[in-house]
Amino acid sequence: MTLKVSDIGEKELVRYIISNSKDITPDDTAITNFNDTNLISTCDMLIQSRHFPKNMTYFDMGFKAVTVNVSDLAAMGAEPLGFLLAIAIPKDLRLDDFKEIIDGVLKACDYYSIPLIGGDTNEASEIIINGTALGLSDSPLMKDTYHKGDLIAVTGDIGLAALGFELDTWDNVYVKHALRPEAKIKEGLILKDYATSATDITDGLASELYEIKKDDYGFMIYEEMLNVSDEYKQLADKLGLDYLDLILHVGEDFELLFTISRENLEKLPIDCIVIGEVNDSDVIELTLENGFVERIKNEGYEHYVSE
Repeated sequence: MTLKVSDIGEKELVRYIISNSKDITPDDTAITNFNDTNLISTCDMLIQSRHFPKNMTYFDMGFKAVTVNVSDLAAMGAEPLGFLLAIAIPKDLRLDDFKEIIDGVLKACDYYSIPLIGGDTNEASEIIINGTALGLSDSPLMKDTYHKGDLIAVTGDIGLAALGFELDTWDNVYVKHALRPEAKIKEGLILKDYATSATDITDGLASELYEIKKDDYGFMIYEEMLNVSDEYKQLADKLGLDYLDLILHVGEDFELLFTISRENLEKLPIDCIVIGEVNDSDVIELTLENGFVERIKNEGYEHYVSE
């Protein structure tokens, strides 16, 4: 039987690349020693039919292209240095629409204080935006340097974008999170002095927990700590969706998921939501509001995998 890439999915493809290259850092970004510090670099590709909801404006496409890359810098606690933009567009795209994309890119660069320093353009059958973000960090936050007893926290509410993707109305916090996500770059710069590890939530909480898990360690997440509002549960129910599935397995929150000691949590100068703790169970579990404990499935957004 001949395997196709859809048989294994994006994460296995990335593992194959990493296992065959001795120079790749298996974390949110590349880390390169540079002039007594570290150059932090990352790239992310967005394809119109896969990553941009139909109700997303061209401006928001451009803004998101910067956000997804800056979010990786935030997860490393890196200071933004520069942004490179490679964009491919259909030849019949309206010039005003192209300008709107670029306006979104430039506004996002201003927002994150990361200058646009170069890039490339090309032709394609649909809009493809590939960004590369560069940053600097003396001591990057890694995603697997936590300890038993550390608390697990996030920088803000999660699952909002997941619900927003399902709603037709515009004027609510859920759709706003889906269409204009924001990277937590300022929070990342603060967390590097307090957290023991960090990553950003792009493919869903469950997927990120499995990404950072190392042998002999486990995580316990508590549903009551997730602060799921009654409104959220009611909206999900009306759509015929499981609210925990939205929160755990969809993603696109771009909040930071981090671990921190109890002592440092008391000193942390930013708000966060503690959702669980690191243990030595070697499994990832969820304690439900009714007290039952269940395993969290390793599911999240996967490129290449057929739906």
